[in-house]
Amino acid sequence: MSNSSVEEALNVFDLRQMAKARLPKWLFEFVDRGTEDEVALRNNRAAFERIKLKTQVLVDVSTRNQDTTLFGKQHKMPIGIAPTGPAGMLWYKGELELARAAKAAGIPFTLATGSQTSMEEVAKVVGGTLWFQLYMWSDVRMSHMLVERAKNAGFEALVVTVDGPVGTNREYNIRNGYTVPFSYNRKNTTAVMVKPGWFFSVLMRYWLTTGMPRRENYPTEMKERFTHVSSAERKTKNDSLGWTDLKVLRDMWPGKLLVKGILTPKDAALAIAHGADGIIVSNHGGRNFDSSMAPIEALAPIVDAVGDRTTVIIDSGFRRGSDVVKALAIGAKLVMVGRATLWGTTVGGEAGAARALDFYRQEISRTLAYLGCRSVAELNRDCLEFVGTPHVAAAM
Repeated sequence: MSNSSVEEALNVFDLRQMAKARLPKWLFEFVDRGTEDEVALRNNRAAFERIKLKTQVLVDVSTRNQDTTLFGKQHKMPIGIAPTGPAGMLWYKGELELARAAKAAGIPFTLATGSQTSMEEVAKVVGGTLWFQLYMWSDVRMSHMLVERAKNAGFEALVVTVDGPVGTNREYNIRNGYTVPFSYNRKNTTAVMVKPGWFFSVLMRYWLTTGMPRRENYPTEMKERFTHVSSAERKTKNDSLGWTDLKVLRDMWPGKLLVKGILTPKDAALAIAHGADGIIVSNHGGRNFDSSMAPIEALAPIVDAVGDRTTVIIDSGFRRGSDVVKALAIGAKLVMVGRATLWGTTVGGEAGAARALDFYRQEISRTLAYLGCRSVAELNRDCLEFVGTPHVAAAM
């Protein structure tokens, strides 16, 4: 798809519609949807609507900027790219496209464990501020091998995702004929045939170069093609992990250690006690546990409990710059976005991802102006008005 098509999008929702038109149904819904009844997915968005912003007028905001300092390093926006495993299925080597867009925007990029491009290639070809997302598998030794690889490749932060001890219940995947390992059937094959643009520019390109995509960060014994049946997937969940496992990672990892998937002050405090440099308040974008609370509503109690002792980051459901500003005003230091930049990548590779980031940049800037703030550092809870449930407002 041409860059001119990317320029026709006016917001991330437009990019989503363009991506939907381009992708096979099973792949689009795998990225776009939640789990079970998708209550968490809807609530992530609805929670933002329960928070309003107070305007301030007649303030000179002509010099406003979005510079953000995180772990002693300056970034040009208060945004980072969240780990998103399917990027390489949406665009050929889509991880490289996302990383390039992040580097150009001056923000961190997080590479997912399940990516189709290796961490070594991302570091060598693109560089920038690189973080690596880690799942702790049932064979912990294999996860530790990834930690060593990320360290040797020069990644600055390790993002340990802790909110997936068991598999999810994404029933739509079964209805769409999407399974892991991937197997051809009438439903998913028909969906591919009606999307020839994606087939020839992504899947066929892999076939003609490296073969069917595979998870390039997996250890060799687990690095089968998506179509191969193996025991690899059974190894990638671990419901017996404890906080001592995080302490082991702390001892192994010389860079910043972040724990992703925190929703309570208690877990935030435990993460700090076991060596975390920062926490990411997240419910996995509403994709894992359908009864989870919205991270934006969990944020204030966590910030109040640990915000002066660690760096608090947040993700899940951020689609507008005003959403980002609300989280920063509550006390988050950075917001990570996932689906929005995936849709941009789907539509136009690096240019599409950059377009998505530019939407956030413009909307954050506009929101700061209405609030009478010249920088993100001036944001605080005085900017907020809560119109939701009483207990939520009280916590803020």
